[in-house]
Amino acid sequence: VIVRYRKNGVLKRLKATPLSAFEFLSAQVISRLWLIVLVTSLVYAGTNLVIGFRMFGSYFTLLLVLAIGTFSMISLGLIISARLANEEAANGLLNAISWPMMMLSGVWFSLEGSPQIVQQFSLIFPLTHMIEAAREVMIDGAGLIDVLNHLGIMLLMAVIFMFIGARSFRWE
Repeated sequence: VIVRYRKNGVLKRLKATPLSAFEFLSAQVISRLWLIVLVTSLVYAGTNLVIGFRMFGSYFTLLLVLAIGTFSMISLGLIISARLANEEAANGLLNAISWPMMMLSGVWFSLEGSPQIVQQFSLIFPLTHMIEAAREVMIDGAGLIDVLNHLGIMLLMAVIFMFIGARSFRWE
């Protein structure tokens, strides 16, 4: 959306307002965050009614993992959209980041049997911490204290990504 705004000249008009890049990007993050958390919660609740998941941890902790993980992932996407003016290039670059992240985060398969270097490399992705924290809460019954390290890492990543995105943001 930000790339499309840049392409259509919307950002050029917003540049004339007293809005800073950080404020604009924060508003974009918040608007997407609440929508993703709401939709994901509804999908989880609906499928839980139909399938009936075993949940050993706290729903509040799981919701917190979802919110902080989503914040981190959206902030990562902002780094890409902060500079590019071409939607096709932005989509391609986001896919180039997303696919390795999904392959190495444990979304589709566990990394337990993989080489140690692969397991260590996967820790640079926020999705790895999000998946591990969610699994610990849902399967192992972990509490907030138990997943605090994952939450802290995701928050740190989100802050760094927001800072990079705001510093590299182009209005035109």
